[in-house]
Order: sequence, then C-alpha cells, then structure tokens
Amino acid sequence: MSPQEHPVSAAGFQDTPVSVNGPQKYPRSTADHIAPADRPGPGPLLEVTGLTVSFPRPGRPELPPAQPVREVDLRVSQGEILGVVGETGCGKTLTGMAVLGLLPPHARLGGSIRLGGAELAGLPPAERAALRGGAVSLVFQNPATAFNPVFSIGDQVRRVARRHLGISRREAEALVLDRLGRVGLPDPRRVARAYPHELSGGMLQRAMIAMALVAGPRLLVLDEPTTALDATVARHILRLLLDLRQESGFTALLITHNLGVVGDVCDSTAVMYAGRVVEHGPTQDVLSRPGHPYTRGLLGALPGRGAPGQPLTAIAGTVPPDAAQVRGCAFADRCPEVMDICRTTDPRPRALAPGRQAACLRAPEEAAS
Repeated sequence: MSPQEHPVSAAGFQDTPVSVNGPQKYPRSTADHIAPADRPGPGPLLEVTGLTVSFPRPGRPELPPAQPVREVDLRVSQGEILGVVGETGCGKTLTGMAVLGLLPPHARLGGSIRLGGAELAGLPPAERAALRGGAVSLVFQNPATAFNPVFSIGDQVRRVARRHLGISRREAEALVLDRLGRVGLPDPRRVARAYPHELSGGMLQRAMIAMALVAGPRLLVLDEPTTALDATVARHILRLLLDLRQESGFTALLITHNLGVVGDVCDSTAVMYAGRVVEHGPTQDVLSRPGHPYTRGLLGALPGRGAPGQPLTAIAGTVPPDAAQVRGCAFADRCPEVMDICRTTDPRPRALAPGRQAACLRAPEEAAS
C-alpha cells in the first residue's frame, strides 16, 4: 500500500482517508448545526453530561463492564480553557477521546456530549470524522509520533485546510505559510518543506498547533501538549496558546498532570480521580482553596511548597484499577482525612460556592472554613 492511499488526516487521525487531489466529501449535517465562533449559541460551547465509558471484560461475561470514566459532567464556555488534571489512570485522556469520537470500537459510551448545541454522542463514524480537524481538533502529547514521517509538514497541514475549508491548493499553501508564521516558526517556507524528523521537538509542537488550528476549530483538545518538551520550550508553547486564544477565540480542553500548567493558562479546572470529577471550579479558587482531599494532596506534592531540603509530600497508594467496584469513596484508602462513613457512602458532588463543587463528604466543612 502506498503512503498516498492512507495519509494522516486532520490532527494525526488515520481512521478516514484524505483525498490528495482535493477535499474529501463527508456528511456535513452535524457540522452545519454547530454555531460558528463568531456567532456562539446560548449556553456553554461544550457540555458533557453523565459521560460514562465502559469496556466489557473478555472471557468474564458474568462480571459488569469496567468503567474507567463514570458520570463525568463538564461545561466549557466559549473562549474558555478548562484544565482536566489528575494522576495517570484517572480517566482524563479517555474523556478527551470520547469528546473527539476516538474511543476503541469495543468501548460503550453513555451520556451526552453537546458541542455548540449539537449532540455528538451516537453520531455515525463518518460524521464524527468530518468534525475532527474542522469543528474539533487535537494536539497530541508527542508530535514526533503524530505526524506522518513520509509527508512534509506543509503537505500535512495543507491537506487539513483543503479537506475542511474546501479551498484551492494555492489558497491552502498561502494559509499554511500564514499559520506556520503565526505559531512563531522562523522561515515558514523552509518549515513547510521540511519532514518531521528534520525539526526539533518544540518546532514540531508548534507545527502541530498550526495544523490543529488551520481550519478554525471551535474546540481544541490538548493532551499533555508540553510533556515531551523541556521547561523553557514548554513555557513558550503555553504563552503561544494564550496568545492564539486571544487572537482566534478558540475554546480548549487541556489534559495534564501538571498543576503548574493549569495555574498558568486555565480559566477553570476539573480534578479527576478514578474516572470521576471530584472537584470543579475557577482555577484560582481550586488551587488556593481546594475542597477535596485529593486536590490538596496533588498541591502538597508540588516542588517548592515544603520546607527547603525536605522530601516531597506523596499521596500514599495508587488509583484503584476498577473504582466502579469500590464501595464508598474511591479515595478513602489513600485519604488522610477519611471517616468511617467514607468507606460505605459514595460521595456525590456538593456545592462549595457558585460555580464550585467537590465530591467529598467533608465538602460543606471545607466551604465553611
């Protein structure tokens, strides 16, 4: 099979072929119902309600399906950056993949995912593919594995533009150079001619952002976009995202382990643990007055918060692999503030303040203090 038969699509997706000679024809019914960025509809741009992702257990039909994501609710307003933070195994990336329609074929999706008022859950695969790279784009954690190594950077970005904007090759080439320049890449013509292996990690991540934004998406999902970069380059990328957000008004879902990144760029924060959102609210409130013991544990583990020369504070234990089968609070075995009732009662989200929630039986006490 030649490389041209299945080139990488909008942001590295390979599930749907892209025409080399022009934009691929896809159903546009759902995309047509998503309000454009300059005419946002009422309510949040992205509204996730009761999102559950489950997987059947091979060879164990007598057991209930595993649920790595359970009853997740998220609301992201137009132009907002929402940070989704938590340890590995908490369900952050699966939540992002559910929004993008990139779950494995055997996954079962429950709940609602609405973008600009249009329901995405349950859409046929072709309609979800038509949205990716256009209405919704993804920036991968490691751009070196997201780009197709046999096509130049300009080729791959140009295909996204032609596929979703329906423009000519000449118009697409001009747009590519403009976008590569806007993300701070020097000599965009040289970068467009380069192949992925010829660029540094920081340049590749900028090119990935250019590709994700070239078709003017409403929503940008960023999966650990700075993890593979050194600290200096990472800060430049975060500053770039803030500048581009101000310029183009995109909305973003930023998935990360790093609370420092959340504090730098996110307007609001959702803390996930064992597949659920355990705390949600404006970022500065969550970081300065955390309402859940897990959030306090994450903050306590940050370098520089303890006395000089003292070891970092760690959260004992690990995330339970099958939290849906845990009785009571999934964090109880690791929580320094655990009560007897925590081991028998599943805590539901409780209001701490307008726009703030925490799923903890001590939440009202924390709100009062």
